[in-house]
Amino acid sequence: MKIATYNVNGLRPRISQYGSLRKLLDSLDSDIICFQETKLSRQELRADVVSADGYESFFSCTRSLEKGRTGYSGVATFCKVNSAFSSNEVALPLDAEEGFTGVLENSKGFTTKKHDLLTCVEGLEGFNRDELLKIDNEGRCIITDHGHFVLFNIYGPRAASDDTERIEFKLSFYKILQKRWESFMLKGKRIIVVGDLNIAPSSIDRCDAGPDFENNEFRSWFRSLLVENGGLFFDVFRGKHPERKEAYTCWSTNTGGEMFNFGSRIDHILISGSCLHENKDLKGHNFFSCHVKDCDILTQFKRWKPGTTPSYRWKGGGSMKLEGSDHAPVFMSLKEIPDIQPHNTPPLSTRYCPQVRGCQQTLVSMLSRRQSTEEVKAHEDNKGVKRPVFDSTSSIQTNDIIKINAMNFTEMKKKPKKNHSSQLSLKSFFQTTSKSDAVESKIALLEWKRIQEFMQKSIPVCKGHGEQCVSRVVKKAGPTFGRQFYVCARAEGPASNPEANCGYFSWADSRSKRKQGK
Repeated sequence: MKIATYNVNGLRPRISQYGSLRKLLDSLDSDIICFQETKLSRQELRADVVSADGYESFFSCTRSLEKGRTGYSGVATFCKVNSAFSSNEVALPLDAEEGFTGVLENSKGFTTKKHDLLTCVEGLEGFNRDELLKIDNEGRCIITDHGHFVLFNIYGPRAASDDTERIEFKLSFYKILQKRWESFMLKGKRIIVVGDLNIAPSSIDRCDAGPDFENNEFRSWFRSLLVENGGLFFDVFRGKHPERKEAYTCWSTNTGGEMFNFGSRIDHILISGSCLHENKDLKGHNFFSCHVKDCDILTQFKRWKPGTTPSYRWKGGGSMKLEGSDHAPVFMSLKEIPDIQPHNTPPLSTRYCPQVRGCQQTLVSMLSRRQSTEEVKAHEDNKGVKRPVFDSTSSIQTNDIIKINAMNFTEMKKKPKKNHSSQLSLKSFFQTTSKSDAVESKIALLEWKRIQEFMQKSIPVCKGHGEQCVSRVVKKAGPTFGRQFYVCARAEGPASNPEANCGYFSWADSRSKRKQGK
């Protein structure tokens, strides 16, 4: 079987890009597909974004009302199956859970009773409920139990180096998540963790890693999980490609990093546990060694491909339209995975989501009303009568008749008003314009051209390429917030590449330069 993980950077844009949800899923050619950063709220779960023939889906959406967090993050797991009922397929989970703390309402299914969710998840007794709820409210995890293994679909938090609040959140997130992993391991469960963890663990996984890169606390934590450092997890990609360099899964959208493959590897697949063989206790036998056939990055999904743009000038992306996510998917193929006992899709499946079922019913009724309206219109056109006509088979209700009559009465009542004092048309205005006005317009046009030429000449050129720079504005809070500056217009890349961004920077006004020098 095959498992794929993909940060889609918005599920709706990816569906639009491929034409339908089914086409997007089929393009990944996998049995289990894990999406991150779906950017959907629970109110937006509709059939067109959650339902596709041949797939069962499980969603976690942000519930946070915090400013900047609504319609943010979100994960979804799609399982390709022949049947959702009485199926022995491993891809169809035995159980599913939203979040990993157990405190979310309806975390086990859309029909779960609220009072059934008040018990604490094993291993998390030391945390208070509010702390756990804050962790799971951002829609960052879906857990699916596939019998032979438990799959965690994770979208890890991002935290800037100077954002103390988000750093604390990220620390708590992974601390509690690790506790949940350990509780499964104590029961002898095999664990697969996939997703965008927002951590590049080693220098080889980052394009511009400095000498202190690996000293970061999150990178140190990630490496402590791995078997080679005494942990219980295998980094599946590195296990299959230990020396591969420039193997990145994410690139900056602001600097055009994809053009020169200037990115980082933050999308991962981790695996832990024993193998499925009878002699599983033999030395060298484990889930990774015995059952992982292959793992790689699906670079064909990258937005930028050779020939996308004829020049190296990036201009902040304004000179081209790159369609797709700023991440590339990662896949893992497994071998010798036997079927499991017959089972049905879990209650968390979106087939049981009230919004999805309600939306489908609404669509049916809407199409029915539309058909009835078209029948009435056709009958009127044939008879030449401008009044509602219906027979015993028509589904038009009394309210609909009243609305139609009211509409016809309104149309009869409306008559064009003749107003001789109305405004002149644009054409007549210019026809009556005097010659002096035309001269003034010409002078204004020439003056505007002169201003544009002056502005072009005032834009500095970068030192590395002698090309005009692009302007940017400081968006980060601080003493220089809102200031304009100029940078090299080329895409970001390795310093050794002369075609890449040369690193030129200058403030747009002298006041900013003085502040910079102080």
